[in-house]
Amino acid sequence: MLVYAIIFINLALLFYTVGVWSEKIQKSLKGWHIVIFWIGLVFDTLGTTFMAGIAKGGFQLDFHGITGFLAIALMLIHVIWATWVMISKNKDMQLKFHKLSFIVWILWLVPFASGAIFSMTK
Repeated sequence: MLVYAIIFINLALLFYTVGVWSEKIQKSLKGWHIVIFWIGLVFDTLGTTFMAGIAKGGFQLDFHGITGFLAIALMLIHVIWATWVMISKNKDMQLKFHKLSFIVWILWLVPFASGAIFSMTK
């Protein structure tokens, strides 16, 4: 299960990074960014589910557990909002959305990094 968890979490990192940075470089939210964000969320959820299955007692109420939960919640809000922005055809929001995406991505990196660091210290 650990191998799957690592693969899924790293795929989430790959998809989030490609989505956020391409959106930032292009300076506008596009439909394919949303697809990439949804795929990233799926991989993040799969990886987190596998990691929770490995952890003794499942979800842990510690720094990594709390920030990980908040990161998935933020990514869910982010991708739903991105989808709404595209459906509503709000051009102004499409041009400004990359600023939010970058902030959410930075916050998502906290549990990603803490998980790697905490696992290496054990």
